[in-house]
Amino acid sequence: MKVTDVKTFVVDCYRTNWVFVKVYTDEGISGVGEGTLEYKEKALTGAVEHIKSYLIGKDPRQIEKHYHDIYRDAYWRGGAVLTSALSAVETAMWDILGKSLGVPVYQLLGGKVREDCRIYVNGWFAGAKEPAEFAEKAKLAVSRGVTALKWDPFGKAYLRISNRELDRALECVSAVRTAVGKEIDLLIEGHGRFDVPTGIEIAKKLEEFSPMWFEEPVPPDNLDALKAVRDKSPVAIAAGERLYTRYGYRELFKNRCCDYIQPDVSHAGGIMELKKLAAIAETEYIAFAPHNPSGPVANAATLQLEACCPNFCILEIMASDVDYRKEITNERLEYADGKIKIGNGAGLGIELNEEACAEHPYKEHNLRHYSGALTDIRPSKTEFYF
Repeated sequence: MKVTDVKTFVVDCYRTNWVFVKVYTDEGISGVGEGTLEYKEKALTGAVEHIKSYLIGKDPRQIEKHYHDIYRDAYWRGGAVLTSALSAVETAMWDILGKSLGVPVYQLLGGKVREDCRIYVNGWFAGAKEPAEFAEKAKLAVSRGVTALKWDPFGKAYLRISNRELDRALECVSAVRTAVGKEIDLLIEGHGRFDVPTGIEIAKKLEEFSPMWFEEPVPPDNLDALKAVRDKSPVAIAAGERLYTRYGYRELFKNRCCDYIQPDVSHAGGIMELKKLAAIAETEYIAFAPHNPSGPVANAATLQLEACCPNFCILEIMASDVDYRKEITNERLEYADGKIKIGNGAGLGIELNEEACAEHPYKEHNLRHYSGALTDIRPSKTEFYF
């Protein structure tokens, strides 16, 4: 079997653009991956073209060899763009291998340890501005069987936050906690906003609301700063969505900088790299909670990992999406009681509709994290898609 072509499909999905990669072979078996990288789509597609030059004519089933050689030969290794391109292609190769053998990817990684995976939802708050609006949307999500909710209540803040802004953020958390009760897990997102003293202060004030975790309290560039917050935080700390490969995670594990790791299958190196990260975390009794706010292919790939990683804890998923998500792939999620069933299809169990992708071409979008418009992540009237 030889690779004959590698193509990218960039699809507008309101807050960003999905970036799918499809690898074709001379035996008619193709594989799909996803490297969706917010606001860097053009750079990503260029990086995939460089990988394509290497991969044409090679056997896609030699995944470890190709991963190693592509990573080594990049020279300027690591970083969001190069590693996201590699992640997407690596995932597509696993899809091809699974399809060629007629088995799901998880079967190639040791088989299932569970039949379904617990999820927490992001984007459930679309359009909310006031604490009472967050509370109402939280109750709606819980009425759908959701058992864990994540959001960022911190507005425009960066590095520091005024007393007034912090009081408003805590009022929002309090309103949601009151609305959903103690049985629902709340996950508070920091988006790498704060300096160390501010992160510690916020962590201490969040304690009364019993959050499952406080996520990415400081920017991702300094893991000593993350550890400084974790060492003084009374609540669990989650991090890692902006770290790439086992090498980028080395210091995090060495210094035990967080309690939950959140590698993203679209960015950290793909399926096998996340499997390795989960295994390292398992030796440290750190929970594996993958970052996954992306598209249907990334979701399908991450579900394969949830199936076979014993220390998997919980998976992120968007509560709502553009109404044509169901047209882009054949994704059909089976959801009940806060969990998604892990399917048994060959490879990733998902196929890309190239024609539907072409109907929703690239649109430029801008980062909303520090503009105060973060709740505009989805159209406010979008329905849950699962």
